[in-house]
Parts: sequence; structure tokens; C-alpha cells
Amino acid sequence: MAGSPKQQLAQLANLSHSGGSHKDITEKYKAILEDILKTRGPDFVQNLQAFVEALVNENVSLVISRQLLSDFCTHLSKLDDVTAKRVAHFTLEKIQARVISFEEQVASIRQHLADIYEREQCWREAANVLVGIPLETGQKQYSTEYKLETYLKIARLYLEDEDPVQAEAYINRASLLQAESSNEQLQILYKACYARVLDCRRKFIEAAQRYNELSYKSVIAEEEKMTALKNALICTILASAGQQRSRMLATLFKDERCQQLPSYNILEKMYLDRIIRSSDLQEFSALLQSHQKAITSDGSSILARAVVEHNLLSASKLYNNISFEELGSLLEIPASKAEKIASQMITEERMNGYIDQIDCIVHFEARETLPTWDKQIQSLCFQVNTIIEKITLTAPDWMMKTMENTMSQ
Repeated sequence: MAGSPKQQLAQLANLSHSGGSHKDITEKYKAILEDILKTRGPDFVQNLQAFVEALVNENVSLVISRQLLSDFCTHLSKLDDVTAKRVAHFTLEKIQARVISFEEQVASIRQHLADIYEREQCWREAANVLVGIPLETGQKQYSTEYKLETYLKIARLYLEDEDPVQAEAYINRASLLQAESSNEQLQILYKACYARVLDCRRKFIEAAQRYNELSYKSVIAEEEKMTALKNALICTILASAGQQRSRMLATLFKDERCQQLPSYNILEKMYLDRIIRSSDLQEFSALLQSHQKAITSDGSSILARAVVEHNLLSASKLYNNISFEELGSLLEIPASKAEKIASQMITEERMNGYIDQIDCIVHFEARETLPTWDKQIQSLCFQVNTIIEKITLTAPDWMMKTMENTMSQ
């Protein structure tokens, strides 16, 4: 066929309408596409768009247009990103009216377009492109692995865009599928994305537990294991003081790998219930991500709040009681704020004690170590005596002989 690609396409459309064989028509369309790709003149993009427009015309048999559009998607991935992006958007717009007929091709185009946006670090645009794939509502049956991988990719892209709410929505969809998949890499990716979502949502203890689990996975590289362990340590330090954090601190402190991390000194002080000063936090603060530097409702940072709560718990093990002023001085915060935090921790049962607002004193739970130890020894001796009495009643001769042998020795 002579003439420009647009003229050739118009002639071929008439031939298709008059009823040519599918094989001949398909070969002629392929020849036109190859000619467009080979010449790449000034009208290159317009010619590609004209080819797509002719292809999705209802006059062209669906069998032909599906096959050719699949070939076109293969060539699209070989174009430069700027051209591919323009052509991909045009193709999606033209297919929209018949999207049900071209689900597989649309999914391929959207995957490639998302990769382009990801390379450009346009995270939200990449995620929104993938969201357009009808994984659950379309006629095509996608595999579990494909759906799981796509949901996880969408979640990861929203996390890069610092939108944990949208990311969590797609992690929740992935959670319904991950049990059905045996792909270990996807399982690891799911755990990593879920940990990041918990981290961004300030559920630090849950995030620390997930990160810590990842740090033991043999299938991931050693560097990634240490990164996961570092994230577990950071999340544990940022978590609210209480029993859950104490258990996580103990787990990490006993892990020898943590000694290689730059934040180990803070972990050590927290585990040993030592007071942490603001001057100790400069190095650790540099490790925090942007969402971990957020300001809480009381005007302090997440880290400052976590350290104040830790120091308050440490003080409760040093003092029987302390005035609001002295407590504020110890915690390096105003006395009124120290009272409020202490009250909240006591109310939430994260610390034992009570507040005397008349005398402005916080009373901590009495920690009488020696009397408690004496009671435990007394209880043990009582149990031993009970056992001896029972043996004496049931076997007096054996007991007498044992005592004689003991005395003779």
C-alpha cells in the first residue's frame, strides 16, 4: 500500500470492512506498524496514535485488534519513556469505551506506564495508574500471584508518597491473598510493606515486631537484614513505654547484632532503666525518617515523648515519691506537663502509682526488694518443710536412716 501511514490505515479499514481474511489483514497491520517504528519521522507519535485509533475501531475484528494490540504493547516497552508515556495515555483513553474487550492489554500498558512514573519518582501517579487495573471487577481471571504482586506494588508506591492510609487499604487486600501464595519473595515483600505501614501509622511496637522477624529471614541479603533490625530498634525506642516495649527492648538487647548499630547506646540505656538526657539523642535523631519526626498533640516530638515516658518509668524505680517541680526538672519539661504525662501513664496502667494534687507529689509503687526476697525465701523453706513432713509420715524408717547418715557425714 502506498501513501502515509494514515492513508494506509484508511485503505486497510475499507478492506477490513469489505471482508478480507484475518491473516492477511493482520499481516498488513503489522507491516504498517513496523514501517512506523522503522522510519520514526517527525510525525512518529501521531502515526502511532493513528495506528491505535484505527486498531480499536469497532469495524476491526476483536480477534485481530486484540492480537495486534498485544504486539503493540511489546513495542511500547521498547520506546523512550517520554514517547511511551504519551502513546500509553492516548491508548488508554481510546480503549476506555471498550476496556472490557482489552483487559489484558490495558493491564500491560498500565504496568509499563507505572514503571515509567516510578523511574521519574512520581509515586502517586504510578500508584493511581495501577489502581486502574480491574483485578477484582473485570472479566479476566488474574492469578493470585499477579494480584498480590500488584496490590503490594500499589501499597509500596503510596508509602513512598507518604500516604499510609491508602497504602494500608491495599495491604489489607493483599493480606487476603498472601496465605494462598507460596511465593516466598512475595511473602517477604508483604511483611516488609506491612511493617512500613505500621511504622507510618505510628503503631511502633507492632512495626518493631515485624521488622525484627524480617531481620532473621535467610532469603534476604545481610545488608537488608541489618536495615530491618535497625528499623526494629528505632521503632522500639519510639514506642510508648510499657510492658510490650520492655519485652521488645529485652529481645533486641540480647541480640548481639544490635551492638553494630549506631543507636545501640540508647537501647542499652533504655533496657537498663537509665535516665536519658536530650544531649544523648542527637545521633539517634539523625536516623529518623520524616514521618517519625512528627509533632504529637501535646507539642512535643514522638522521640521526645517516648524518652520522657521512659525517664518517668526509670524515676519510678529510683524514687518512692517526687514533687511535680523536681520531676519536671528531672525530665527536662515543665512541671505541669510532667504531672499530665504521669497521670496518663498511671491511668493507662503503664505505670503504678498515684498523684497527690494537693501536695503536688507523684507517689510511685513501693519497691521493697529485700522484704520481697525474704518472703520468697520464707515461702521456699515452708514448702521444703511441708515435703519433709509428708515423707516422714509415709516413710518414717527411711527418713530416720537418711537423717542419721547425714549427721554421721
